[in-house]
Amino acid sequence: MTVRSWTTALLATGFLLTACAAQKPAAAPARAAPTVGTAQRTVTDPIVTTYAGGLYVLDGQTLELVKDIPLAGYNRVNPAGDERHVLVSTSTGFRVLDAASATLKADEFKGSKPGHVVRHAGSTVLFADGTGEVTLFNPDDLATGLPKGETYKATAPHHGVAIELENGELVVTLGTEEERTGIVVLDKDRKEVTRSEDCPGVHGEAVAQGEAVVVGCENGVLLYKDGKISKIASPGEHGRIGTQAGSDLSPIILGDYKKDPDAELERPTRVSLIDTETGKLKLVELGTSYTFRSLARGPQGEALVLGTDGAVHVIDPAAAKVVRTIKVLDEWKEPLEWQQPRPNIFVRDQVVYVSDPAGEQVHAIDFTSGKVTKTTSLPQPPNELTGTAD
Repeated sequence: MTVRSWTTALLATGFLLTACAAQKPAAAPARAAPTVGTAQRTVTDPIVTTYAGGLYVLDGQTLELVKDIPLAGYNRVNPAGDERHVLVSTSTGFRVLDAASATLKADEFKGSKPGHVVRHAGSTVLFADGTGEVTLFNPDDLATGLPKGETYKATAPHHGVAIELENGELVVTLGTEEERTGIVVLDKDRKEVTRSEDCPGVHGEAVAQGEAVVVGCENGVLLYKDGKISKIASPGEHGRIGTQAGSDLSPIILGDYKKDPDAELERPTRVSLIDTETGKLKLVELGTSYTFRSLARGPQGEALVLGTDGAVHVIDPAAAKVVRTIKVLDEWKEPLEWQQPRPNIFVRDQVVYVSDPAGEQVHAIDFTSGKVTKTTSLPQPPNELTGTAD
């Protein structure tokens, strides 16, 4: 498709939301969105950013601002899972934005405190924190209206996440509004397969090559692979991992890493690399801090981190070291309130998109050359940044 007090900060509109949508790399060249009719413009490879009071829809190739869509409240955006739609989390649910025609539909998956949106194996899964309701649907069905899909109710409302696997299994977090403890795995008939409650403060998810699922804990991660759950502990007594980014091209998950449980706002300088084949966790020092909107994956599974030094740090996950830095922005500082704008990174194919709230701009960078190829100026500072991604 985040600092959030960590996972319990209340939105200004009164709901909890997440920031861990992992970028899914692809090898295909830029695509033209399906034709939407001669009366409407077709937006190529749409990019969507929020601002205070609305949404901007940009053409992903030219970065031209195609549409300014007013929308009151604090809104969040995530890829819906197909090539034309984005889901907008509002105060009442997950609203459908047809980004290819720059049209905000009336279609909405109703939900109290809409949170994580997870795309995997042709299924999109929504988690409503206020009710614990999980909604699963095929994103291709968005073209013909609001999919009915499947719903499942978690045992209690909490700031959670769920993911459906290729075999139909559903991985769902366990918790209440006061405490989150682990995950449960359900088969395609939603009967329990296995569970683990050895994951205090469970938050976020990512999937690695081989369909290995990782969820973050305050002291490491849980790994679900080949029908079994195992714990990979952090090297320190407290080593919180709550934002992760996975790639179908790598068995290694990129995660954040925070070591101070008492910090009002910790500005970490190390990231975690979780190897789902060996069960080992390594830390990489960046020499700069970053935020929950800083993690992404490159077109060949590279681990990318947007630092407060204004550079994209490219990490070779297997070697666990930084191999390139791509300077994009001036230095910046993370705001104390997680809802406040800060630079975002979004990757699609060979293009890295970076937002610059201070400069009221969005940049497109060619990953191979490391050069900024396009820049657009916006009327207001961008906040969240995403795009369509299948």
